[in-house]
Amino acid sequence: MNRLQINQTTLSLAKGDITRCEVDAIVNAANESLLGGGGVDGAIHRAAGPKLLAACRLLNGCRTGEAKLTPGFRLKATYVIHTVGPVWRGGTHGETELLASCYQKSLELADANGIRTLAFPAISTGIYGYPLSQATKIAVGTIKTYLENNPQTSSTEITFVCFDDATVHAYEQAFEELERGTD
Repeated sequence: MNRLQINQTTLSLAKGDITRCEVDAIVNAANESLLGGGGVDGAIHRAAGPKLLAACRLLNGCRTGEAKLTPGFRLKATYVIHTVGPVWRGGTHGETELLASCYQKSLELADANGIRTLAFPAISTGIYGYPLSQATKIAVGTIKTYLENNPQTSSTEITFVCFDDATVHAYEQAFEELERGTD
């Protein structure tokens, strides 16, 4: 299963490069400086060009669990929502709440800016080491709750862009559990 409908919003999965998504906004799994890094963050900065770095400098960083907005510059996406996920430290340091906050704050920012189509990476599952299965369940569950509690959301399509087959599979499992009501 790679598609779910919640109110008027479609959740879907895609395998590929988030920097090539033709959506209103892509979400960047950033670090607290917002000045670029490795993984998704580095790829987004490279694809968007040097103006993204200049715009990020003006934001004075971003705390873990928060989100900030910039233009997309050379990306196909109009905007980039930068959010800082938690580093996995065993699950006893507020990681679940911080990761859920990344998705919540990104959706709030999308709504505040009339963003209708949005693409998320698997936040914190790369170098930050968050277990993939847990992270995808948090992502899908948080977005489901947000959409149910905000039926007037501007978002009509949210895509989870997966870098590899393992991530696709983890999201498929999270979608199936959500459908069965076992999230």
